[in-house]
Amino acid sequence: MEKGMRIAINTGGGDAPGLNAVIEAVVLSASNRNWEVYGIKNGYAGLLNTDEIIRLNPESVRHICNMGGTILGTTNKGNPFKMPITNVAGETEIRDVSDKVVENFRRLRFDCLIATGGDGSLQIAYDFYKKGMPVVCVPKTIDNDLGATVVTFGFDTAVSIATDAIDRLHSTAKSHERVMVVEVMGRHAGWIALNSGVSGAADVVLIPEIPFSIDKICDHIMEREIHGQHYAIVVVAEGAVPEGGRIMDKGKGEVGRQDVVLGGVGEFVAKEIALKTGKDTRSLVLGHLQRGGSPTTFDRLLALRFGAAAVRMVEQRNFGAMVALEPPDVKAVPLEQVIGSIKNVPAGSDTIKTAREIGISFGD
Repeated sequence: MEKGMRIAINTGGGDAPGLNAVIEAVVLSASNRNWEVYGIKNGYAGLLNTDEIIRLNPESVRHICNMGGTILGTTNKGNPFKMPITNVAGETEIRDVSDKVVENFRRLRFDCLIATGGDGSLQIAYDFYKKGMPVVCVPKTIDNDLGATVVTFGFDTAVSIATDAIDRLHSTAKSHERVMVVEVMGRHAGWIALNSGVSGAADVVLIPEIPFSIDKICDHIMEREIHGQHYAIVVVAEGAVPEGGRIMDKGKGEVGRQDVVLGGVGEFVAKEIALKTGKDTRSLVLGHLQRGGSPTTFDRLLALRFGAAAVRMVEQRNFGAMVALEPPDVKAVPLEQVIGSIKNVPAGSDTIKTAREIGISFGD
């Protein structure tokens, strides 16, 4: 058993239920090897301002696996390769401060960085690996859209929260004979909308992979009306797009920007349905509710497995790789096979087929 290893760990991108479980597993697994673990706060900020680095020991992390969020903090605006810096004139410049991060990493005698995050965080970690930093990655996204792993932690919790919300909306929609449009997360992939929509008995599910027609959605709702169902539930992923349209951005509306803030498609769909059908229609955005709260049992266990597997990879010097679930095992996958790989919902998937066969419309 090797002694004296010093591991750094950070969490980046959006928060997700299960991040604290990863931290707990890393610290406890490393401690059993007589290694030291240090938490880098707020993404990579702690490696720029080293006052933001904290020592993690078993006492500080034990039993945090049931907690939502991350005790280390996180950010999706702290890319050291493209860091916004305000100069003396008050102007903001984009600078590459990655060399400073590497310098501090080496000065602090860290042997490896365990980077936990989604596609953006994985790209940053890979860029640091190419600069010579030993890196092991843990995939995290509630969207479940990362390639190379069957599932990511946080997804099961997000789907459970969305399904519970849909279940609750059935009663109020039925009481008022309304159409309720529920917008859930899902930038590039519709896994949350699909799984929660089918499980929650929605009438319409709209996902990024299948462009939708408002007319076809309305036809489906009015067909239900004829057969005595005077209310409807529509679940829409934030990245869903109408036929011939484009993704909706609450910001400047410029597709391709790094700071795109998705949202508004649910309200758009609700207004169009009300206009074309005359039905009383309301929209609801679940937003960050899907990220909050305690992780489900599945997500806790998966995150703990990922954290322990990451430490084993450090022990084996398997750097530049990501832990991935390949049932029944957790395996290492080279980062170059992961970067830029988005896992979309296959149009011919069994869940899509099931949804269509039980009468759910995708607006196509």
